[in-house]
Amino acid sequence: MGIQEIATVTGLSKSTVSRALRGMSTVADSTIDQVRRVADELGYVPSSAAAGLATGRQRAVGVVVPVIDRWFYVKALGGVDAELRRAGYDLVLYNLGGPGGDRDRAFRRSMLRHRVDALVLLSLVLDETERAELELARHPMIVIGGPAAGLRNIGVDDVVVAGIAVDHLCGLGHRDVAYVGGQDEAGMNVAVPWLRRDGFVDAMAARGLGVRDEWVLDGRFSFAGGVDAGAALFGGGPRPTAVFCASDEMALGVVLAARRAGLAVPEDVSVIGIDGHEYGEVVGLTTVAQDPEAQGRTAARAVLAEVDGAAARALPAAPAHLVVRATTGPPRA
Repeated sequence: MGIQEIATVTGLSKSTVSRALRGMSTVADSTIDQVRRVADELGYVPSSAAAGLATGRQRAVGVVVPVIDRWFYVKALGGVDAELRRAGYDLVLYNLGGPGGDRDRAFRRSMLRHRVDALVLLSLVLDETERAELELARHPMIVIGGPAAGLRNIGVDDVVVAGIAVDHLCGLGHRDVAYVGGQDEAGMNVAVPWLRRDGFVDAMAARGLGVRDEWVLDGRFSFAGGVDAGAALFGGGPRPTAVFCASDEMALGVVLAARRAGLAVPEDVSVIGIDGHEYGEVVGLTTVAQDPEAQGRTAARAVLAEVDGAAARALPAAPAHLVVRATTGPPRA
């Protein structure tokens, strides 16, 4: 079964069918969908080896992740994969395995230069040697998540997002607000935690509000870290009326810690997070939601367009919006 049979069924030319199967930007999305559907019905399987010989491409995109067990990374990876499959590309995953992993395997042993046509990096900060290796590869590249020096990225504006959360809490009347953030447990996602903390501090200062040093805690960007931070906040001494967490996973941990301490949420303490984690919806967590899957799709489309010859272009900040649920309310009188 070949391209000619697909062309016959669809009434399209062989060249249009070929471009559609490759997901090229010069073909309308409706045509791509039609061709892919007919190809599936006919049992057509493209030869990636033949395509590589004809175009000099591997028809694969490398995706580098710090770890693979975090919500944001899983969602973003799903978006990248969906877009690559739509375009007939394979995904080659490089899991760095956290701070104890072997970064040489991905960056210094030339694997990336020979096996893929483009690279997508998830929330990574690169050292000088790694950046030089990637520049030698001359692949289209993009980062999903926080900014990385010298590379373009797709992600929310973390300072703005923090400001949205502070606006919500202060609009409810809160003045004593704690912050739970810190670095993630893997220690590899550096930019986002600092940007969100700075955004929080700046937004509070803009309203003439200070933040107690003891109310800025490290939640390790994890559920367990949020539980620990909440236990410290609610274990005695002055207590905030609200807690802003730099991720939903930490916020869910803080909610649990509050309830363990006998506090009602939001009557005794309000809690807000960032991300839009699906568990937050179940619990009723107020959050500033983003869509990492959509960011993954956008990143994949951007590098594939460059592979097809388009010029690299900067991408606007990804959207984020406040979702008010049951964990925030006005402070007690």
